[in-house]
Amino acid sequence: MSRGALPEEVQLERQLRPQRLDEYVGQRAAVESLRISVEAARGRGEPLDHVLLSGPPGLGKTTLATIMANEMNAALVTTAGPSLDRGADLMGILTNLGERDVLFIDEIHRLPRMVEELLYPAMEDFAVNFVMDKGLNARTMRIPLRPFTLVAATTRPGMLSSPLRERFGIFHHLDFYELEDLVSIVTRSASILGAPLEPSGAEAIARRARGTPRIVNRLLRRVRDY
Repeated sequence: MSRGALPEEVQLERQLRPQRLDEYVGQRAAVESLRISVEAARGRGEPLDHVLLSGPPGLGKTTLATIMANEMNAALVTTAGPSLDRGADLMGILTNLGERDVLFIDEIHRLPRMVEELLYPAMEDFAVNFVMDKGLNARTMRIPLRPFTLVAATTRPGMLSSPLRERFGIFHHLDFYELEDLVSIVTRSASILGAPLEPSGAEAIARRARGTPRIVNRLLRRVRDY
């Protein structure tokens, strides 16, 4: 979701997002690797391993998180690093996850350190350690969680701590898109919106999108309005 976007814009943005790996255009290496991971997890009846996606804004990290939840027939719970400023916020989300649900944390590099440390046992052992009382009466209560998949996105992978980064079993960096992929994306989006689009028009829009699907769809909507 883009900051400051109008409700209609947000609705259209979601409408244009692919829902399955077969519909996803571009990022071939990442998509094929994720396809193998998803099929293997489904075959074993286990949750997908934790996934870290990095890359500039607008390249499809949120879309891939949605797709992975769909492919695993799981619910998707979405939040963002800046929103989780207290450990209790994360505890509430984790304890309410169903088995094999997908938790998507955007901008995970902005998680406060204390909240990040709560994630370690949750990711490794599907449990959280909750400290009761203070001082001499302090004691730790271990709360089991249902097995889940954490999909995290970051535009600043260098800001992630090593302990957090090492707990992800799957890591993919998303690159800017080739022109032919952007042409395919804008052509698909135009058909969904019911907007007539010539091949030359699709290429003209794609060339101005700076390698980013979010921008190519935004330009398409402005051209359609015009």
